Amino acid sequence: MKQRILFCLLACAPALLKAQNPGSNHGNRFEQLGPMLADPNMYRSASGVPGPKYWQQRADYDISAELDEVKQRLTGSESVTYYNNSPDPLTYIWLQLDENEHDPKSDNNSFDGSRMSDKMSARQINRILGEDENGGVHITKLTDASGNSLRYTVNQTMMRIELPKPLMPGEKFRFQVDWWYSILNRMTVGGRGGFEYFPEDGNYLYTITQWYPRLAVYSDFQGWQNKQFTGRGEFALTFGNFRVRMTVPADHIVGATGECRNYKEVLTSAQYQRWQQAQSANAPMEVATLAEAEQAMKGKATAKKTWVYEAENVRDFAWTSSRRLVWDAMATSIEGKKVMAMSYYGPEAYPLYRKYSTKAVAHTLRVYSKHTIPYPYPVAISVEAANGMEYPMICFNYGRAEKDGTYSEAVKYGAISVIIHEVGHNFFPMIVNSDERQWTWMDEGLNTFCQFLAEQEWDNNYPSRRGPAQKIVEYMSLPKDRLEPVMTNSENIIEFGPNAYAKPATALNILRETVMGRELFDYAFKEYSRRWAFKHPTPTDFFRTMEDASAVDLDWFWRGWFYGIEPVDIAIDSVKWYRMDSKDPKVENVLQQQREQGESAHLAQRRNKEQGVKFAVDQDTSLQDFYNKWDRYAVTPAQTDAYAKMQESLSPEEKKLYASKKNFYEITFKNIGGNVMPVIVEWMFADGTKEVDRISAYLWRHNENEVTKVFAKDKVVTSIRLDPFRETADIDESNNAFPRQAVPSRFELFRREQAARGTSTGGNPMQQAKRP
Repeated sequence: MKQRILFCLLACAPALLKAQNPGSNHGNRFEQLGPMLADPNMYRSASGVPGPKYWQQRADYDISAELDEVKQRLTGSESVTYYNNSPDPLTYIWLQLDENEHDPKSDNNSFDGSRMSDKMSARQINRILGEDENGGVHITKLTDASGNSLRYTVNQTMMRIELPKPLMPGEKFRFQVDWWYSILNRMTVGGRGGFEYFPEDGNYLYTITQWYPRLAVYSDFQGWQNKQFTGRGEFALTFGNFRVRMTVPADHIVGATGECRNYKEVLTSAQYQRWQQAQSANAPMEVATLAEAEQAMKGKATAKKTWVYEAENVRDFAWTSSRRLVWDAMATSIEGKKVMAMSYYGPEAYPLYRKYSTKAVAHTLRVYSKHTIPYPYPVAISVEAANGMEYPMICFNYGRAEKDGTYSEAVKYGAISVIIHEVGHNFFPMIVNSDERQWTWMDEGLNTFCQFLAEQEWDNNYPSRRGPAQKIVEYMSLPKDRLEPVMTNSENIIEFGPNAYAKPATALNILRETVMGRELFDYAFKEYSRRWAFKHPTPTDFFRTMEDASAVDLDWFWRGWFYGIEPVDIAIDSVKWYRMDSKDPKVENVLQQQREQGESAHLAQRRNKEQGVKFAVDQDTSLQDFYNKWDRYAVTPAQTDAYAKMQESLSPEEKKLYASKKNFYEITFKNIGGNVMPVIVEWMFADGTKEVDRISAYLWRHNENEVTKVFAKDKVVTSIRLDPFRETADIDESNNAFPRQAVPSRFELFRREQAARGTSTGGNPMQQAKRP
């Protein structure tokens, strides 16, 4: 029975914590997260630091792959050495086969709902019909280091290898796996990797990603991470060293994770000389030029070349290959260490990428290094591939110009933003190796927050879409059945972009600017990055580190922004104005006269006076007596004497209070949205000046629904406004002001003939400016 009770308490803990004091207006939101976080242990401490017995696995790869441009096939052979650094004997190991997402038998091709519509893309139709029958990885050989066959089982995108004997702690196991798969058109069937075909010149751009059988993570907090890849939640992998040989058509340019070890053999002498010059260039230098790419696009080589790359301490490896690539590079210094910032792009992206891409790469490395850890790798690459996806040292982005070389402002900033974002993923999760299959926000959210920092340091007028508090208001205003907590598994999120990218990024920006302040936040965020670089953190490790390094209790914040869905909507319910009674009859009698005459005046009184009504006491003066002539507000000697005696009896502190002439404003705030936040009050005074007060969110700890607070001001207040800088993501600004202020919305006069012509005020101003 005791065991059953204990189980119930543990199982019900999150629900109990959600309402620590059910039915009450307090004692819920400010309680500690407690059992909602993993228990500390010898592997992960209560402070958020890796414990004294923290461990993680390692996998080294030696891979040979060949790209067949005629058959659209990638064939590979790899030797993998897996190190068991855990305290556990292992009888099997799990590998990821992400290309099996294209296998028609994989659940991800059938478990989503679908609809027909008047207009459908090839990708949508293929989802209904099923993918290419050759989709997925074909394992042709699997042996141990001695050549003995190994038993294995493929379960959709996961492959289990049964070990000949248990792999004991401290031991390593080497095995060989040969495989191939058909490279698919990612522009029509989707996927992270594949090819894009350019019908105008008959050539292909290959982005080879998530392409080889690779070890899943085995960790202290979950054992094997063997959740299936469905195309959404990305991946967590084991760190290791790579040596990769990629055999491709001889006229291709290859860019990849790590450093190329045979540039001298695969580049022309002119290209190799430019590469040498780029090592000290402070502006992007074309190693493979536009003219060379355009010349290569005119034919197709039948010969092959093998490019050899090596990378140390990375969790994955990706590459690009095409004959239609321009390649530029420049050196950038990260805390005194040279890093080669590089870009690969086709002619259609040249006007944008030649100008911005490599400089955006370098900028990203500098800003992220300042806010996290110094970038540790020797290379960072941006590839224009009409998508957005990240891997160690290389990422794939979009950003193409019109045929006339112009581009819209939206495309310009969209390209810069995606470059910053995908290059930034080198830090989260390629170095701080969180698991996006489980917690998308630890990858995308933290990175989107750092992206916002980098965008704002690029241009003070940068039009960031995610990060500013007011940008999340539309999402937070959605019906609750459209919302889910940030702490939701990747596959279950409905509004994926707002939930996994925008909301956590906004929350961290609010935490930095409004709740903690930049100094405390920046120190703690850098500490988290330093502690968990090249390790496997969980949300608990992040939450604990941010508090441990700042001495700020943030459980209420994590509860509201990461575990909850309630929006911020704080309102001014009422305002009362008080002034201290000075007891001075010269002052108080005048104020009393003004107050009483204002209160007694009524409509009939005013109209009688306006119409010249003859009053009885004026027509018959015998009706008048002492009170008709008495000045009830005149200061009497008795009042003057009483005031003097009162002044003599006051202590110095009391005299100071009477002399201060303070105005006291009692404001009742209501928490309509539910999410507790700091209260930020802007005061407008009668002399035209302003003042802002900031009150901690702990104001709500005794009543989470309504709180009253008095403010003392030297000046008379004419208006009050909450959240004047729009920094708390308040979803209803109409109740933020006193007196109430109308908040206008825009509308447009509909003109049928204009709508019929499709007239728009948007478009491409650069292109329009070129017209005569």
